[in-house]
Amino acid sequence: MPVPSPEVLAALRATPPFDQLADAEVAALASAAKVEEHADQEVLLDAFTATPRHVFVVVAGEVALWVDPEGEPDQPDFVLGRHDVFGLDATLTGRAIGPLAVAAGPVTVIRLPAARVSELLAGDRPVVVPDRLAGPPAADSPAYVVVDELVVSEPVVVDPADRVVDVARAMTAARHGYAAVRLPAGWGMVTDRVLRERVLAGDVTAETAVGELVAGETPHQVVSGSSAAEALILLLDRKADYVLVVDRDGTLRGSVEPRDFVVSSTTAGVSLHEQLRRAASVEELQQRARGIPGVLATLLDGGLASGKVIRVHTAMLDTTVRRMIELAFARHPALDPDAFTWLSLGSNGRGEAVPSSDIDSAAAFDDAVTADDIVRYRHVFAEIADALAAAGLTGDQHGATAARDAFSRTNAAWRAAGEQWLAAPDRNNGAMMTSLLVDGRPIYGDPGLPAVAQVVAGMRGHPGTMRLLLQESLSRRARMRSLRELVSGRRRDRFDLKSHALLPIVNLARWAALSVGSPALPTTERLRAASGTTALPAPQALALVEVFEALQRVRLRHQLRQLEQGLAPSDLVDLHAVSAIDRSIITRAVREIAAAQRRMDNIALYDDPERWGR
Repeated sequence: MPVPSPEVLAALRATPPFDQLADAEVAALASAAKVEEHADQEVLLDAFTATPRHVFVVVAGEVALWVDPEGEPDQPDFVLGRHDVFGLDATLTGRAIGPLAVAAGPVTVIRLPAARVSELLAGDRPVVVPDRLAGPPAADSPAYVVVDELVVSEPVVVDPADRVVDVARAMTAARHGYAAVRLPAGWGMVTDRVLRERVLAGDVTAETAVGELVAGETPHQVVSGSSAAEALILLLDRKADYVLVVDRDGTLRGSVEPRDFVVSSTTAGVSLHEQLRRAASVEELQQRARGIPGVLATLLDGGLASGKVIRVHTAMLDTTVRRMIELAFARHPALDPDAFTWLSLGSNGRGEAVPSSDIDSAAAFDDAVTADDIVRYRHVFAEIADALAAAGLTGDQHGATAARDAFSRTNAAWRAAGEQWLAAPDRNNGAMMTSLLVDGRPIYGDPGLPAVAQVVAGMRGHPGTMRLLLQESLSRRARMRSLRELVSGRRRDRFDLKSHALLPIVNLARWAALSVGSPALPTTERLRAASGTTALPAPQALALVEVFEALQRVRLRHQLRQLEQGLAPSDLVDLHAVSAIDRSIITRAVREIAAAQRRMDNIALYDDPERWGR
């Protein structure tokens, strides 16, 4: 074995995750390493086109990194410096999932063999990078990962002045279910479904100009070159019939619809989503919903980023809950299903649910609904919760559920409660209820803002409440082990991803978003909204975004692996069983979160609340 360079040995021992390897393993890795120098703008790694043969450690200089293949060319997602590593994710997954790394000035790196790194770091999931994956990808047939590959026909384009009857004939002749309407400021779209509904309702006649049907409405669209997954997520999130595909200059390329995705390896969830939406009975819906985790695993194995897999998961959960509500109220025709708004709370409300997440909910009734009827509605809500639980979508029956009195009220009652919570958050669980409702997202009924959300939106005007909420947000600390566990030796190898890492970020981000008046729901969007303020400096916000996304990735893979083994998904991980890279991610995450919490401690004690959102 070649004698390793002392400089390379020292660099690897100081670089996570290699710092967690045994001395003999580091020495073996260093023996296979090569030190390279690269000029400014030289491409060091393009792991979007092929799985890398090497992993790199920055020794000197800086490297610009793009983790999104559709990112701006002049705006890297990250800039790496000394002791940073790139190429690990693609190596450990064995897939071409990025990143693109380019020298940002002269740079020196250590190049490590990917196969050797994979062997040492993959733990109980060894990954071998096949030679056939290390070269250029096969291009003799479409991969259907870019939305353009799914556009199969020329669009029907009409003018605003064209009559409805003529537009319908053009759509029929082309066998299209939609027509794009050429407008001065872009595109409108009319679908076969819209035509039928409007004509039957008597809103329009055959002689009506089609421009009247699309006035003030902007169709959903993606830019040519976008991933098929982006288009799928848009279809699922917005319940759209079609998504237009346009060039950056606005030129229409065509459209995609749900059935176009059956050939795309990155969008395996579309057929199940349609089955959920059209389930004819509670039993059929439950059967379909049990297949959701398998689709998540397929999407992740297909190379779709974990964040996007979680967004697809959220869309499927929303569809399942909506359809269960419809089916349940079909059995109770005396109750009006349009008399309430259903809100998803917690991780579902934020769009961050994983297989272990509870289905938390609340309901806001029209003020005309009587107290006796609300009791009847709650019984149906309990039926819905039970039916979802039988499908594997469980909730805490003693927690946040619309079946409980505290979580189902009229809008007037919610408004009054919200005002009480703001005035005295230390009473009647005010702080806890406020935090829950801030994460609320309407998924059924009137999509308008429920009354309680309107009240909570004005929280910045109550500095005492904001200070108490900050203290509540900091009550759950990021930590690897408690002092009691350290002394007693209990649970020394177990780590709770949710309690000890993710929830501290979620709580901090929620408070930070409130301090700047941001309505954002996802944790990363909240962190970005508050970035650069007194409470959350930009570097710290960016670090928290990174660790949250990394922890969610670890969490999703861990739970899907548990399900494959026939185990119930949980947030407890065995630190000795996970890979070295995952241990490194968890350790770094706890450090970053704890640092942010210490800063927030000082702000809560000494800073003027008027400055928090500035």
